[in-house]
Amino acid sequence: MEQITNESKGIILIVDDEMGPRESIRMILKPHYEVYTAADGKEALNILKQTKIDVVTLDLKMPGLSGLDVLREIRKFHADVEVIIITAYGSPQNVKDANRFGARSFICKPFNSMELINYIHQLFERRSYSLKAKNQSKYNALMTRQ
Repeated sequence: MEQITNESKGIILIVDDEMGPRESIRMILKPHYEVYTAADGKEALNILKQTKIDVVTLDLKMPGLSGLDVLREIRKFHADVEVIIITAYGSPQNVKDANRFGARSFICKPFNSMELINYIHQLFERRSYSLKAKNQSKYNALMTRQ
């Protein structure tokens, strides 16, 4: 597990068994986010148990636990974590399965780095808005009880 600290926006976990894509995504995102990396599904799930992660980028085809296996586990125990599938295997069935198990998006390799940054930035903006709305709703409910 490698951690790159940047306190600006949020925490991202990159999960890919191939070092090249994993490091490429890490280098793209580290100027903007706090970034963790995992080389397989088991390592990713261990990081998720120990660290509050906001977004996971997840490869589908990995030895051991597949990306879909990891996605199912994330949904069981970390429902608030956003998951983006980034894979070279963009078949219609894979897209359907990823959506069924709660992936936010499905991006095929090779991808445009600026599009990835912009997409993740928009995802964090939506999360921020949703959290503000949820907190406002809780505040309103509390105020009506008094």
